Amino acid sequence: MSEEEEPGWEVEPDDEWGVAVIATVGRQLRLRREAVALRAADFAKAVGYSEDMVYKVESGKRIPRPEYLDKADRVLDAGGLLAAMKEDVEKVRYPKKVRALAEVEAKAVELQLYDPLNIHGLLQTPEYARALLLMRRPAYSSEEVERFLSARMARRVIFERDPAPEISFVLEEWTLRRPFGGREVLRRQLEHLLAAGQLRGVELQVMPMDREEHAGLAGGIEVLKFADGSAVGRSPAVVNGRPVEERRHLRILELRYGIIRAQALTPRESTTFIEELLGAT
Repeated sequence: MSEEEEPGWEVEPDDEWGVAVIATVGRQLRLRREAVALRAADFAKAVGYSEDMVYKVESGKRIPRPEYLDKADRVLDAGGLLAAMKEDVEKVRYPKKVRALAEVEAKAVELQLYDPLNIHGLLQTPEYARALLLMRRPAYSSEEVERFLSARMARRVIFERDPAPEISFVLEEWTLRRPFGGREVLRRQLEHLLAAGQLRGVELQVMPMDREEHAGLAGGIEVLKFADGSAVGRSPAVVNGRPVEERRHLRILELRYGIIRAQALTPRESTTFIEELLGAT
């Protein structure tokens, strides 16, 4: 498959910000190229891409790869101005909803997260995440799979923040046992969970299947708290899963999450539990 045909590098038509960014980048590339009197065919040869790709990028129909911008910057002697666009261009690859979620997560100082169906997206390895995306019905297109995968992995920068936020995860035992993608994918996923549990500010707790009481049967829970004392939460059991900021709704989510944590294994017990699962996988 050529890079022109490779999925995941087109702009979503309804993404107004993304369309504007790529149109601006394309216009800057064309103006720089024309300013040095370089034909599209010659420029394409210099950067190692097809002439058709050059026209698609300059017309805002194709998201340029980071290396494309690096090469263009050198060939057009732009002094780093074109290469500096990589950060915004990279964000355009992510769906609008994912970008909005990542922006909120980037501001949170505390996150309380419970997903009853899968290992939480922030904890997924690329192989595990791809396996989940490929199982979706109706099926995602190859382009959608690549876009969602790239976006999900990009959200993991939250673990690299300094100071690190406090993040609490509650994981269902069954999600740690089901071998999505195969046994080797599951092994790497369990190894990744053990490594994540050692990170500063991260606590992992496992909810065993043999618990006779469970406060999370109404669905997943997300509560994000910010430095100014505000918070936002979400759960299918509260206002149909829409984000909420009202204290009365947040109290319900925090109450449920607190009970779920109390019913689950402690972080130390959970580490031992995951190690035993890994040994048996």
